Amino acid sequence: MKRVHTALALALGSALGVAACSEPAPAPPPAPASSASTAGSAPTVSPRPPDGLRTTGRGPELPERGVWLGAWVKPGWQTPTGRVDALAAFAEQTGGKITLAHMFHEWEDDFPGPTEHAFQASGRLQMISWSGADTRSIRNGVYDQLIRQRAERIKQFGVPLLLRWRWEMDRPNLAQSVHSPEDYVAAWKRIRGIFTEVGATNAAFVWCPHVQGFVDSTRDAAAYYPGDDQVDWLCTDVYPGREFEGFAAQMDTFMAFAAQRPRPVVIGEFGVTTEGAPGQRGAWLREAGEYVKRHPRIKAVVYFAAKQTRKPAYDSTFDADPEGLAAFRELAADPWFAAPPPPVPPHGPR
Repeated sequence: MKRVHTALALALGSALGVAACSEPAPAPPPAPASSASTAGSAPTVSPRPPDGLRTTGRGPELPERGVWLGAWVKPGWQTPTGRVDALAAFAEQTGGKITLAHMFHEWEDDFPGPTEHAFQASGRLQMISWSGADTRSIRNGVYDQLIRQRAERIKQFGVPLLLRWRWEMDRPNLAQSVHSPEDYVAAWKRIRGIFTEVGATNAAFVWCPHVQGFVDSTRDAAAYYPGDDQVDWLCTDVYPGREFEGFAAQMDTFMAFAAQRPRPVVIGEFGVTTEGAPGQRGAWLREAGEYVKRHPRIKAVVYFAAKQTRKPAYDSTFDADPEGLAAFRELAADPWFAAPPPPVPPHGPR
């Protein structure tokens, strides 16, 4: 059934995404050499089969039971200490064990950096969302040096993490920089190929369209899928929109796609950004918690907590929402949402 992606969801994604200029696409150069041609640079990783899932062996070990509860919290101060404090305050407010820290980085940001080290020092697993640049420029090798630098820094960081490159790639407002599914897939493969060459197999590549890419019949998020050999985690972002579309009804469309692909699932972003009728925010969050518990393929859920007063205005915090807070506290108190982080390698972050 055709559904219309809400203007708020588009605008929210625009606020997080990074626009890039379009340019003509010359013939692409050869793809980076595979790890087999750079013997010794990439450590061997073996597929791991927890809970019947076949993982690639890259990234963190999956929780044996339950899910990692994570969050991105807009800090009062855009500093490493400010971000850690904001996440700690959210955990205290919601009564939850926030195991996974989420951080957004633009294309030319130098990371992992002080923020990632601060999150690591606080004992948290991490997901990094990385965006920006034009897919055709990436595909054609323009940014190979920058990508290699990021891969080397992540390898040197030395701990497993989730890397979510160009999430919500099928949003209409990203068409100028993403271009086409073919361009996106080619860019993805080039980035991942360089990470493989460098040996940055501690990063699990997370493929994360918006759930409306499956709900809305005018969109085709599945066309942007790079392939099972290219993806370590499946992911989607879920919001109710102004019409309060149910969490389960939206997620069912994505999980039907995921059912054919043997990868763990992370909900990269979820939250209630609009006020709704009395009790509506809390009911949506309770539905989300119940759905996650019914689907053991889902191994992590990451809340998006921010308030923005300029247009597009939204507020997914619980500061003025006692009903929503009560519902989230119920979710956070459930042992299913308290899976511990994986053990840190003996050498730890470098």
